[in-house]
Amino acid sequence: MTRSVTPVSALTPPTQGHPESGIQTPALYYATVGHTRRYPIENSFAYGVYMWLIDLDAIPTFPQPFSWMARFEGRDHLGDPQRSIQDNVVAYLAENDIDLTGGRVVMLANARVAGYVFNPISVHWCYDRDGALTVILAEVHNTYGERHVYLLRPDSSGRTQADKELYVSPFFDTVGQYAMRFSPPAEELSVTMALRKDGRTPFTATLRGRRRPATRGAVLRSALRYPFMPLLVSALIRYQGIKLWARRLPVVPRPAHKPQKGVQ
Repeated sequence: MTRSVTPVSALTPPTQGHPESGIQTPALYYATVGHTRRYPIENSFAYGVYMWLIDLDAIPTFPQPFSWMARFEGRDHLGDPQRSIQDNVVAYLAENDIDLTGGRVVMLANARVAGYVFNPISVHWCYDRDGALTVILAEVHNTYGERHVYLLRPDSSGRTQADKELYVSPFFDTVGQYAMRFSPPAEELSVTMALRKDGRTPFTATLRGRRRPATRGAVLRSALRYPFMPLLVSALIRYQGIKLWARRLPVVPRPAHKPQKGVQ
């Protein structure tokens, strides 16, 4: 795996594809994010977003004066902030005895826009040299600047599970288990994370989207339709938290965060 960049001025659909997986990058997913809380009080909301799907071996870049619209930097994801996203992902996999030599990693995430980024979740699909899915890294970030990576081995239907490790919502502790399902990053995308606790499912988050090639026109339209997307996502999360607090939902104290090795 060697690192390269794809200038946005050169983006044409498709820029890259994978014969086994049908993955095309770089791409945009126009999606709907939904959250459903079932107890102790009920609360649901949904909002539109767009997210990037990029190949970590060919990260797109933007020429001036449009470089503020999207940047992908190592400091925004797992690992050493001085290294590339790809180098950090490969290093993390190696720490977990996974050799991805000759393979490919594609990442679903928000880009840094106007110097700001927030990713409630970044998903890394890790494929071997034959195009078979090896693992998925679900990188979860909270609004306190903490992150945790769940190393997942989904079954043939994309289902997997993991114990909850990161304090995300101020209204939930870190007890419970996530039941997750990831579709391949194809024309249509579906991601579900359901929290199971005490025999119940108090919270479910979903992402449903449709892929579009990341042409210059599509990127410009997305920036106009969803201006400052990462900031909007962060603001909406805080707004929903204020609403729940106003409804007297008890706040759970945040425990001390224990960074994972290779994640920081």
